[in-house]
Amino acid sequence: MNSENLKTNWGQFIPLVTVFFFWGFVAASNDILIPVFKKAFDLTQGQSQLVSIAFYVAYTVGSLILLAISYLMKGDLINKIGYKNSLALGLIISAFGTLLFYPAANLHSFPLMLSGLFTVALGFSLQQTVANPLAIALGPITTGSQRLTLAGGINNLGTTIGPLIVSFAIFGAVSAGNTSMSIESVKLPYLVLGAAFLIVAVLLKMSSLPDKPQGVVDTEEVSDSSFFAALKYPQLVLGMIAIFLYVGVEVSTASNLPAYMETKLGFKIGDIAPYISLYWASLMIGRWTGAVEAFTEDVSLQKILRFVAPYLAFGVFLGVNKFMEHDLTPFYVYALIIILLIVADIASKGNPARMLLIFSTLGIIALLTGMFTTGNISVYAFTSVGLFCSTLWPCIFTLAVSGLGKHTSQGSSFLIMMIMGGGIVSWLQGTVADSIGIQSSYIVGVLCFAYLAFYGWKVSGILKSQGINFDKKVSGGH
Repeated sequence: MNSENLKTNWGQFIPLVTVFFFWGFVAASNDILIPVFKKAFDLTQGQSQLVSIAFYVAYTVGSLILLAISYLMKGDLINKIGYKNSLALGLIISAFGTLLFYPAANLHSFPLMLSGLFTVALGFSLQQTVANPLAIALGPITTGSQRLTLAGGINNLGTTIGPLIVSFAIFGAVSAGNTSMSIESVKLPYLVLGAAFLIVAVLLKMSSLPDKPQGVVDTEEVSDSSFFAALKYPQLVLGMIAIFLYVGVEVSTASNLPAYMETKLGFKIGDIAPYISLYWASLMIGRWTGAVEAFTEDVSLQKILRFVAPYLAFGVFLGVNKFMEHDLTPFYVYALIIILLIVADIASKGNPARMLLIFSTLGIIALLTGMFTTGNISVYAFTSVGLFCSTLWPCIFTLAVSGLGKHTSQGSSFLIMMIMGGGIVSWLQGTVADSIGIQSSYIVGVLCFAYLAFYGWKVSGILKSQGINFDKKVSGGH
């Protein structure tokens, strides 16, 4: 990145964040597909979570393939073919995955459906490896993390809208009380999505995005002796486990929520989408709050925006659901829960280790509340987990790669691999639910948060011993 690049290049940044939107749209839509597939294919709760496994394990497979190719080539593959070409290739791979939904629906084949999701996420893995550092590079390094947070907020705009649109495409107008469904109804939304992938691939290829941006292109070749050198840092190894469990609890909380609401609270499948939307909107609420520094350096204005941004994001959720003709009455009380997010953010004082400890503790409290209450209180408790997950990705990621020096990009690749936790933990919770009940199965999430709180405490001491201290707020998002 040029030292002259003192401002965010919005002309390049805005087209880039379209891929962040897609990641969220598809990931959250999986939470609608899970109960649909469960009913259509007569699956157990554990078997239905194969949707999450197929999707999130693809991230790990994609990262391993990329590392293996780079290792054999003695140089980074993305640097060789260029960032724009890599983004376009990732979108084409994802588009091919959406095409598999057509024969899968016609053949009523659950394995082929899973293959489609796996292929979509395989393309996402390449896109994510490219887009995250590129978002940081499109402006001054001092606001790079805030740009990543803003991109994460766009990601969560996709997670908020995705479940509503896919639910509408499958069930039709919710206001009409239609909850009938056919597995063939998933074809159209995913074919449209595939067309969108191809269009964006062309537009990004024609855009002014830098193909080999300074600041993120590593010209140093990968040698045999240094390929796994990053693993000698304890903050990274413990951080890999933390990323695995963080993505795990974030995804499993939402993906198992439809089963809880249907079996314990009597909700119809077609009426659950607004609550799934609220869960993912909760991550958007937290991440929009963390992005305010990307827009202004005025400290006084930043303090005001920290209160305005979360409610602006909440307003987006309400507006989208109003447009979809959902009853908003049950959701107004959620504005009170958002206050807890703001207080926790202030209490963290910008220290990522302290934030990780505080927010993980609140996540435990939220899950335990959901486990031992009923009705809307339990639903709001489970959805509030999204608020407390919203800041954890940047906290863990930053702590894990701190002090790695020239091994930072290598460490980042290892962390991206751990996104597979979203699938494995979801499957684990689904399997536990088959044994002890869906509500009690959230003990899996409690254990995940317990480790995250431990990591927040442990890594602080590790980094201090290496002479690293944090006194500035760190932002970001996955």
